Amino acid sequence: MIRQFPLDLRWPPHQRLDAFWPGANVPALQGVAGVANGGVGWLYLHGASGTGKSHLLIGACRAAIETNRAARYMSLAQLPVPRVDAIAAIDAEGLLAIDDVQAIAGDREAERALFDLYNRAKAAGARMVFAANAAPSEIGITLPDLVSRLAMCTQYALRSLDDAGRRAMLRVLAGRLGLRLDDEVLDWWFARQPRDPASLVALLQRVDRASLAAQRRITIPFLRELLGQQ
Repeated sequence: MIRQFPLDLRWPPHQRLDAFWPGANVPALQGVAGVANGGVGWLYLHGASGTGKSHLLIGACRAAIETNRAARYMSLAQLPVPRVDAIAAIDAEGLLAIDDVQAIAGDREAERALFDLYNRAKAAGARMVFAANAAPSEIGITLPDLVSRLAMCTQYALRSLDDAGRRAMLRVLAGRLGLRLDDEVLDWWFARQPRDPASLVALLQRVDRASLAAQRRITIPFLRELLGQQ
């Protein structure tokens, strides 16, 4: 049976591998895509907030499910405390994408449960992709065996996009929506709005809906009106 995403969670449609703008993170994207497509590999992604870790993990699960492979995404930060039971209940099959590993640092029972899941997945021939905000030795995990297992994964340090990369990403995503973003529009946008990728995409989706409803091009006056800014 294919393990789908929980029905009560709504993943943004842009969180797909083919919608990830890699910038300097091409090797990470290629590694994740290989595992999602059934390749052998255990990966550990780390980087600051906004570098695309969750996007890659969710995109990997989408890609696996679309090719009839079992996959499951879980953010350890979103699990209710105590987290041990939820981690222990994960079936060790297919592709397991475990996000926010740093959330269980210092929780001995949860750390042990993740260590046991790692071993069960290895024995079952499953694949795992982990993500955290730092390297395995730097996130505060107190169980040495778990640190060593995570360190054995192929590691990718994700880098943030610079403004040129963010502009390119926004233009590509806008083009897929049939929108055109001129340089002056982007200059105004980037000077007044948060520039992390998640915020940019969220605002682009809002702009797309408003533009479609009003049947208007994306201009600075339109953005001023929509956002209530001068």
